[in-house]
Amino acid sequence: MSELWFKPAYELAQAIRARQLSPVELMEACLQRIEQVNPILNAFIAMRPEEALNEARAAAERIAGGEEAGLLAGLPFGVKELEDAEGFPSTHASLPFKDNWPERDSVQVERLKKAGAILLGKTNAPEFGYTAFTKNLLFGVTRNPWNLERTPGGSSGGASAAIASGMVPLATGSDGGGSIRIPACYTGCFGLKPTYGRVPRGPFRMLNWSDTICYGPITRTVRDGAMYMDAVVGHHPADPDSLPHPGISYVETLEQLPRRLRIAWSPTLAYAHLQSDVRREVEQAVRVFEKLGHNVEEMEGGFPDPGLEWVRIAAAETYAEIYDKIDGHREEFGQAFLRGTETVRNLTPENYGAAQRARAQLVNYLWHLFERYDLLMTPTLPTEAFDAHGKWPAEIDGEPVTNPLNVVAFTYPFNLSRHPAATVRAGLTDSGLPCGLQIVGPYQREDLVLQASYAYEQERPWNDAWPKETPATV
Repeated sequence: MSELWFKPAYELAQAIRARQLSPVELMEACLQRIEQVNPILNAFIAMRPEEALNEARAAAERIAGGEEAGLLAGLPFGVKELEDAEGFPSTHASLPFKDNWPERDSVQVERLKKAGAILLGKTNAPEFGYTAFTKNLLFGVTRNPWNLERTPGGSSGGASAAIASGMVPLATGSDGGGSIRIPACYTGCFGLKPTYGRVPRGPFRMLNWSDTICYGPITRTVRDGAMYMDAVVGHHPADPDSLPHPGISYVETLEQLPRRLRIAWSPTLAYAHLQSDVRREVEQAVRVFEKLGHNVEEMEGGFPDPGLEWVRIAAAETYAEIYDKIDGHREEFGQAFLRGTETVRNLTPENYGAAQRARAQLVNYLWHLFERYDLLMTPTLPTEAFDAHGKWPAEIDGEPVTNPLNVVAFTYPFNLSRHPAATVRAGLTDSGLPCGLQIVGPYQREDLVLQASYAYEQERPWNDAWPKETPATV
């Protein structure tokens, strides 16, 4: 069974459709791996093993009977704790919401199931997705399978730990400021934040107004991510901001990367500091595109840093979601989370207007950038994964870390601007931890981002290198 743990999702789905692999065998392999490593990683925080096995048996019977299997036939998957899945409370990883039961699956989960995937359980996240590490009072700390003292990132940290350790081939993620790309980078996975609205969200208890949060995949390979996207994109009436179906298959267009792309490369976005070995690995990754015949031009200066504005917009929306619970449950919230969220109680229309003007400046900057270039590339993150309990690095490249945003400097701008952005594994740092290259595309060009990611992966495949041994399995 162990030979199944790290196989790409697309290979597993092909084998199931060809009747070369039983969904039951795959489900049993995933459950075996979870039993071995989850007690120490704490990626899954709720499970439905018997139900999932029964669904795998039913899928095997349908396939044996000649029924057409779905795109994701028989693939076990995890759902991030911040997303609704029928049969599990939607706790938002927060004690005051521990008994908050959804009426149904989210649209994304519903579509994954319709494509044949089998829900196995829910994966850990920080409280309301607040931090770039995964720790909360309800479920505890999630650890990075590459180094148990380090975080797998956040807020989709449970998902990334599950994928990188071989527990399941698919897991859902969400990204409001880097929460797909951060954990994918720290664990060496592929992660895609689509254009805002590309993957429908909802149903909602409260409609969001900040238009920064996207759903998307964390996977082992780019093709897995494209297959996932093929299963979930397209408008849904529960989400008034959702986009129409793009009219293409992302899998079928993976190998159609145009020639002689114009690529802008920025190692710092003019404001970030970068760990030296991360910079070394990411620069080597960028050179792959020169080898492939594309025109890569380094750019510096001019990029606006919208960090403060992003914090204000995101925190205001979170406060609006929880304010009616605060008075009766103050001691049950994580205190750092609550302090950070409550700071926006004094936010004025003038503050919010200033944030939106800064955001417009960023959007206009990128408008003109993508008139000159086809893609923008940056490091995904300035450092390797930091402490699992959330102790930030004291410095980056000799510069003191004065603000947590210093550690995630490259991800949040593209939530504010809505552009699609992916992370691919650039290499390993001197301490053997993954680091990432971020590939950003024009609006609604997930196809181009996936094509570039795939071309890079073909030149520098990473799917044969995973942390297959942990203290739980040695």
